[in-house]
Amino acid sequence: MTLIFVPTPLGNLGDVTLRALEALRGATLIVAEDTRVARKLLHALDIPAPELWSYREQNAAAVTARILERARSERVAVTTDAGMPGISDPGAELVAAARAGGIEIVVLPGPSAAFGVAALSGFPLRRFSFEGFPARTSGARRRQFLDALRGGRTTVWFESPRRIRAALADLTAVAPEAAVFLVREYTKLHEQQLAGTPQSVGAALGPSVKGEIAFAIAPLALQPEPDAASDADIGALLARGLRVADVAKTLAKEGRGDRNELYARAGALKRARDAKGEGAPSPEPLAER
Repeated sequence: MTLIFVPTPLGNLGDVTLRALEALRGATLIVAEDTRVARKLLHALDIPAPELWSYREQNAAAVTARILERARSERVAVTTDAGMPGISDPGAELVAAARAGGIEIVVLPGPSAAFGVAALSGFPLRRFSFEGFPARTSGARRRQFLDALRGGRTTVWFESPRRIRAALADLTAVAPEAAVFLVREYTKLHEQQLAGTPQSVGAALGPSVKGEIAFAIAPLALQPEPDAASDADIGALLARGLRVADVAKTLAKEGRGDRNELYARAGALKRARDAKGEGAPSPEPLAER
């Protein structure tokens, strides 16, 4: 019959829609990111729990065909722990598979932290983008933030409370004057809204960060991106006696390329020079007394 994607409240149960309640009550199977969370939600909404299946990234390949088989003859509802299924949560691949299988798909409108934070930010929204979660490594995060800022549009991000300080520190490193708006625990009892530079927002978060986090970064005029380092640039630093690792670190800090790639290039160039006897210049001889 139908595969229905049902957004669930981010925190405040009052945000559930009438259509979401109808879909959950009428489903013979509910596919949830976490069945324990889904069971608690159904209980809070006074909806008897039907059959519940887990659907997440780790088991999607194993259960997708079974979900679609049920959806051919029944009403199957898909939920996530909070918000819109498929937005930085499992679900997008299931939509694609259902469409390929000729199964009717319905996506109900509902709460989304990304759009709520964007609207709350007050940043320009004629054109903006949702970027999801930043990369987990510092170098990759910095490149993402730089690319986003150079795009000339507001960007919206999610982040783990365990990594938000590191993410804001990386944003500070590449654009200390950037304007940031952050919301922690959106729609929940202890919702926190913070605005300022990445450094000031990080300081205002307090010593212990808990809960769901979304933040927006306003567009910022940046200096043109530096040209990628050439072999001549690398060779000049090697000639000054810098180690390969220091050459890579120095050029990466200047935005002249990826540190790992620069390390590999500097290492190859140094080996080639050493093989030709073109190592670092010898120290100047002492003047005769």
